[in-house]
Amino acid sequence: MSNVGFRIYTRVNRPAKELVEQFKGLPAANIADEMNRLGCVDARIKPLNSTPLLGTAFTVKARAGDNLMFHKAIDMAQPGDVIVVDGQGDLTNSFTGEIMMRQVLKRGLAGVVVDGAVRDVDALRELPLAIYAAGATPKGPYKNGPGEINVPVSCGGIVINPGDILVGDGDGIVVISPPDAAVVAQKAKTKQKKEQETFRQIEAGNLDRSAYSDEAFKKMGCEFIDDYWK
Repeated sequence: MSNVGFRIYTRVNRPAKELVEQFKGLPAANIADEMNRLGCVDARIKPLNSTPLLGTAFTVKARAGDNLMFHKAIDMAQPGDVIVVDGQGDLTNSFTGEIMMRQVLKRGLAGVVVDGAVRDVDALRELPLAIYAAGATPKGPYKNGPGEINVPVSCGGIVINPGDILVGDGDGIVVISPPDAAVVAQKAKTKQKKEQETFRQIEAGNLDRSAYSDEAFKKMGCEFIDDYWK
């Protein structure tokens, strides 16, 4: 009988590397816009450095303050994977620190996202590894389990499945389901080109701002009062 709550699924249905690479260099905000502003990890999970995040989810469901399964995930994950830890948002104990993150880096993993606390933050900021977390504390973790690996998890208020594509930058993280990825990537690239054209129009001084004119506001019912507030 399956031991629910203490299980490891050894296989991940990873998307093709070529599909994941379609998102390289695309801002998380542009991707989110093309997903109708959904699929974004909550803003409380923040980047610890400026290393961009791009990879496929390798998920861990952990007991609050316990990193036993996180350790196992480091040994199991493949280059290009992002270890996503569902720590229930608990900030009482850190789930990881510099030693584990150096192991992650050595193994060629793409990054780590922890819905919980980490420690050794000053050192983690200097590592060339994308690391996101909900907070920090010097208080260390336990290693007793239980937990699960490669199951759907809740991270930053959304469900992340093993093999989902994660893109992150200074704004935060967006999660893309592989069946949607090709269309989303193409739309995000088109949006990025439009934004670059907008930047050129701004520099040339000919950007159309008529949508924000007084006339446009009056049509919306906005009242303009030629006086001071009293």
